[in-house]
Amino acid sequence: MKKLFIAVGVFFGLTTVNAQSKGAVEFGVNVGYNFSTIGTDDGDFDTGEGFNVGFAADYFFNSSWSLKGKLIYDQKGYDNDYITDGTNDYPTDININYLTVPVMANWHFGKKKNWYLNFGPYVGFLLSAKDTALDTDLKYAFKSTDFGISYGVGVKIPVSNQAKISIELEEADGLSNVLKGTSYDTRNKRGSINVGVNFLLK
Repeated sequence: MKKLFIAVGVFFGLTTVNAQSKGAVEFGVNVGYNFSTIGTDDGDFDTGEGFNVGFAADYFFNSSWSLKGKLIYDQKGYDNDYITDGTNDYPTDININYLTVPVMANWHFGKKKNWYLNFGPYVGFLLSAKDTALDTDLKYAFKSTDFGISYGVGVKIPVSNQAKISIELEEADGLSNVLKGTSYDTRNKRGSINVGVNFLLK
């Protein structure tokens, strides 16, 4: 138990980072593990797994607020569907890849402003959509854009005066239908666990 308390103390000691001043800009890159599905009027499809790779820029208005924009290669989709070749049905997963662009307000909090909450709209541009059993191109069945809300919470751990490691949980909930020709709602849902590196530019 003593070792646990020491480890927790070390962690919070490491996460004491100086608050940024007005006009400061942080650039970052992150990778993440995605959990995604499509929600419908009748419930959600089975959750699929993928990854994301993101690039970010964070402009600080003061020590508590900043505006963060990201550019993300974002793997979404769902598992345990069926597809036919005209004769037989095959169990398959559906992979839907987007280029996602969120713009989020970032609230920095804690004694040293090392924790943050972010929230804001996103737009996703469809890159590809395929099934895994027959490798069928399904892009024709999906709308070319996806709109929704992104939000998350994270912490930054300093490794130098100019660099920090970030760990965050992020959610993205679609607000627009993603499938064509349906009479019911079909909306993307994605959660992720991200790890990144941020660099301060004065």
